[in-house]
Amino acid sequence: MTVPQRTALTMPDLRGVQATLDLAKWGEEEGYDDLWFADTSGLDALTTAAAVALNTSRCRIGTAIIPVFSRTPAVIASTTYVLNQLSNGRFILGLGSSSHAMMENWHGQKFEKPLTRVKETTLLVKQMLTGEKTDFQGSTVTSHGYRQLPLEPGEQPVYMAALRGKMLEAAAEFADGVIVNLFPKNTLPRMMEHIKTGAERAGKKLEDIEIVCRHQVIVTDNKENARNMIRAGFAPYYATPVYNNFLAWSGYEDAARTISEGWAAKDRVKTTGALDDKLVDDIAILGSKEECHDRIREYGDMGITTHIISCVSPEESQDTYSAFTGNSFSF
Repeated sequence: MTVPQRTALTMPDLRGVQATLDLAKWGEEEGYDDLWFADTSGLDALTTAAAVALNTSRCRIGTAIIPVFSRTPAVIASTTYVLNQLSNGRFILGLGSSSHAMMENWHGQKFEKPLTRVKETTLLVKQMLTGEKTDFQGSTVTSHGYRQLPLEPGEQPVYMAALRGKMLEAAAEFADGVIVNLFPKNTLPRMMEHIKTGAERAGKKLEDIEIVCRHQVIVTDNKENARNMIRAGFAPYYATPVYNNFLAWSGYEDAARTISEGWAAKDRVKTTGALDDKLVDDIAILGSKEECHDRIREYGDMGITTHIISCVSPEESQDTYSAFTGNSFSF
């Protein structure tokens, strides 16, 4: 079985709940396959996903991602059951670690053993979804005696987000799909090798695994301005330990070190300047509609199967999203 290529709209619309519902309905009408929620401030992904489930009928609805540190496994599992029912089986739960900044600063949680926490939460939630009474003693999460209404085994997919080698392998081995994000283009083959390794440990084939990516796309005729928007939006991501280590692991040790130093010194110019034009162009997808189409197709050829279109430019978001409707784009 080869996983089909799919296009998806990123959710939520940061203007609010109604704007998110309007965008979701527009995306479904215009031929998008999926609607994938990011975890962000102000708009809870899971409750908003429930509203979207009730206002759409065809598109899959996923999370990329729900952090495992901000909700207990039982809360995640029970909410997932509800979303499965409201969506008539269209929901995909994507779990990940998020980052030190969000989990410690926003939520006041200790960000410890992220790989183990994501893996154990994934295994526990999958068990809970079957209705089996829990008896789980992990090193980061535990549950004993919890039981909820059951779903058939495999009825509710659970995906894991990953960046570096061990997490990529664990995601392919223990989850139903893999979510990736913000990688430089030349790092993807290395990531795919780790996904293949994890898949083989579980008796799976690489071509049978759905690999989801939230692409940062700006359809524009002003690449310089678009690059600056990517720098401003994502240099702070690469300043966090999780993404800084990932950037170094990807072969950009100098850029990672400069970003870390600039962030520590509160030197915005140094921090954003570490993302030079070539690196920005390797991470993001910028340019004409045709250039952006070609890059998404190239990522499809390289192994990404589900392509979430995300745009950080408010002025160019509608053009960007319109470029990937069913009438405008195909693989």
